[in-house]
Amino acid sequence: MKFVAVIRQVPDGESRLKIQGNRVDLSGATLILDQMDEYAVEETLRLKEKHGGEAIVVGFGPERTEEAIRTALAMGADRGIHVVYEGFADPVAVAEALAGVIQEEAPTLVVTGGQQADWDSQALGAALAEALGVPVVSWTTALELEGETAKAKHDLDEGAEWVRVRLPAIFTTQQGLNEPRYPTLPGIMKAKKKEVKKVAFQGAPKVEILEETIQEKTRLQKILDGKDPVAAAEELVRLLHEEAKVL
Repeated sequence: MKFVAVIRQVPDGESRLKIQGNRVDLSGATLILDQMDEYAVEETLRLKEKHGGEAIVVGFGPERTEEAIRTALAMGADRGIHVVYEGFADPVAVAEALAGVIQEEAPTLVVTGGQQADWDSQALGAALAEALGVPVVSWTTALELEGETAKAKHDLDEGAEWVRVRLPAIFTTQQGLNEPRYPTLPGIMKAKKKEVKKVAFQGAPKVEILEETIQEKTRLQKILDGKDPVAAAEELVRLLHEEAKVL
């Protein structure tokens, strides 16, 4: 059996980003394995530990993405494949580029993040399923293999449902699927020697970015007069409700 985790490298949520030449400049940002993809890596490791076989991590992005792949290898994945592309590629273009690589591996199933932190998009899993011609189950919180099929719990707005699909299939992750393990020091040392196969991006982006901006919030710098505590409290509630929109 082969279990594939598709991962991406994204800026840490605490990183301070800046714009340079109408583009987000990541040169000073801390870049990490996408948290949703950590669930994907962990799930492939658990499936391998339970059913045997191989856990493979497939990453897409610039050369620096190898850092995220090595993180997944340190968690316990057996080997990595890196589709290298230095520019921006939309989810459909990424899925089409990854489809050929994944088809060569003929995996039992593929797991990827339910939402990409930098794109704020949920498109990759569905686009990958379309490119491979296989079923997709999104927002998975439980996954069980049953012979040539898999049973998965899928989150809904009003609750959850269990579904069964024939394999191979794509599953996208959701918080609650598992608790990702931390790489250990021996795992980190072993990861340095594990294979990461480089593959050139074959294709072309379907979406062109014209300009990127960063949302900036300015302080209102309002100071409430505390001489009358009751009036100050009422004014604070009004500001939070009408201007800050948090109540």
